[in-house]
Amino acid sequence: MSQDKYQSRRWDTQGYEAIDVGVLETIPYEYPGRETLVQYMDPEFTSVCPWTGLADFGTISIRYVPSEVLVELKSLKYYLHSYRNVGILQEHAVNRILDDLVKLLRPLSLQVIGEFAPRGGISTRVEVRFPYGGSQDSRL
Repeated sequence: MSQDKYQSRRWDTQGYEAIDVGVLETIPYEYPGRETLVQYMDPEFTSVCPWTGLADFGTISIRYVPSEVLVELKSLKYYLHSYRNVGILQEHAVNRILDDLVKLLRPLSLQVIGEFAPRGGISTRVEVRFPYGGSQDSRL
């Protein structure tokens, strides 16, 4: 069997510009000063391998302590869905989600965890936190 036949089977992928940050919206948090842990889970997150175009399936968990605003859930769903055809490494997707949400929400703390289905027998778990700098925030 020739390996060359697989090179023509790569599916097209979209670039990072397809990640729809503009769809994200906030709503006021009515309890500023009260440390409330908010958690959202998307068990159907999909992106694609940037080299093969094959789908990566995973669960994205977002945990944060808001300061002034919350993310509006419908906008978060559309934002996460915009990754569907984006060629992005799993580790990069999780970091990009964190960066976009920190910029939008300016939370006291935020954590994003990606738990991806196995590929080639290896499953991947990626965890990233804000504030950056390696300190573990006990609120998360």
